[in-house]
Formats: sequence, structure tokens, C-alpha cells
Amino acid sequence: MPMPPTALIAEDEPLLAAALQGELARAWPELEIAAVVGDGASAVARTLALAPEVLFFDVRMPGLSGLDAAAELADAWPPEHATGKPFPALVFVTAYDQYAVQAFEAQAVDYLLKPVQPARLAKTVAKLQQTLVPSSQVATNSEATLEQAVDRLRALLAPAAAPAAQAAAPLRMIQAGVGNTIQMVPVADVVCFEAADKYVRVLTADREYLVRTALKDLLPRLDPQVFWQVHRGTVVRADAIASVRRDDAGRLNLTLRGRGDTIAVSRLYANLFKAM
Repeated sequence: MPMPPTALIAEDEPLLAAALQGELARAWPELEIAAVVGDGASAVARTLALAPEVLFFDVRMPGLSGLDAAAELADAWPPEHATGKPFPALVFVTAYDQYAVQAFEAQAVDYLLKPVQPARLAKTVAKLQQTLVPSSQVATNSEATLEQAVDRLRALLAPAAAPAAQAAAPLRMIQAGVGNTIQMVPVADVVCFEAADKYVRVLTADREYLVRTALKDLLPRLDPQVFWQVHRGTVVRADAIASVRRDDAGRLNLTLRGRGDTIAVSRLYANLFKAM
């Protein structure tokens, strides 16, 4: 007898999470809710532990957003998961946002608007039921499902910086506090920006600085032809990349000229190194 499908709900508002769970019980009685979590980091951890077939991720959550949590999850998902299950089907739950809705529709990613309406949820459930791969086909489809999810997430995350990029002038100088002084660091000397808690590590060939600026705020002001984002929290100067190596698990790691650091390349950005 086949096991019933399972799902994980990530929603930071308990009443909305309970409402979605109740509507799912009516629309899809066979679906078992494996867990309900309230933040993006927990969503990633619990999904990796439980490997549910379906994910309902709120777009706006504390810490990691739903999109960032999905991206981190896609990066952490093994090529062949220990359970033998493919990457879960993703449904994003969002308050009405025309840009988000258009982006989801363009990438054929399912979404639900808050508050969730029974008629709309019924359509999503029907789509999910058709999408879920029969257990006999899982082994041959797991990698394709993961790559498809990575492609869609990459496209969803990429447009977010476009409006800001047009509005701000290219960044030429970084002001970094060093003790009681402000150190002026030319962007031309920077080989890597790396998110670190509330700071960004700014690395040159031989120095390191900390700045109180979020990486997401720096990104729109960096030339994408010069600086490549290789991970959710890492941006490197393209011409400072010395080598890129693929490990036994198929993951890419790069090294920078003049530094001994090894930097992981996310699945979402592995397409930058097509020759690999």
C-alpha cells in the first residue's frame, strides 16, 4: 500500500499556518502535514530531515525569506537523497504582490495568495497531485526535478536587484571602519564580498575589512560583468578566480589568486562555470 504524501508548512504567523493546514485537510485529506515551522532556517533543516513531497513556503519570513530558504534547500539537497525522494514540489504563499505573482507565473511556479481561498487551493492541490512522481519513477527523475527547481529559483531570485541597479551609480569605493579611522578601499582592489551576520567581509588580495552594509544592498551597485555571485552570501571578482574544482560529490569550489580560501559555489550559480 503506497505511503500517503507529506508536506511541510513554513509560515511565521500561527493563525495563517493553522488556517492553511485546515484548508489542506479539507482539500486533500490524504496529505499528511509532517511539520509546521515559523522561519526559513527551520524550514530548510526540517525539510532536509523529513524529505516531504510538498513544501508550502511563506515568501516573507524572519531571517531567510521563503525564496532564500528554497534556494538554500536546493543547494543542500543531495543528488540522490537518502530517502530516494526527488526535490519537493514548491508552493509559495504570499500577500498580494503583482511583481511576485508575475514572476511565479513566468517560471510556472505555483503560488497561493493570502488569505488562502478554497477554490484556488483546490486548483493547486490538483496540480500537485498530477506533479508528484509515482514511486516507481523516482530514481530516474530525482536529478531532473532538482535541476528544474534550481533553474526556476535562479530566475526568480535574479530579477530582484534589477530596479535598484538602474537607480544607483556603480560603487567605486568602500568605506570600512578600522578602529577610530575610516579606511577607503577601492572596489577595484576587492576580490570577494562575503556576508557575515550583520556585516560583509570585504577581502582584497592581502587584507580583510568589515562593513555594516548588507550584501543585498551592495549587489545592485556592483558590475555583474566584473563581480559574480557564486553563493547566496558570496560575490567574487571574476578575474580573481584562479581555479574551480569539482569534488567527488559533484559540487564546485573555487580559489582566488593571492588567497588560500576555498569558496563553495552554490548549485544556483554553477551555470557560470559551464565548461565544468
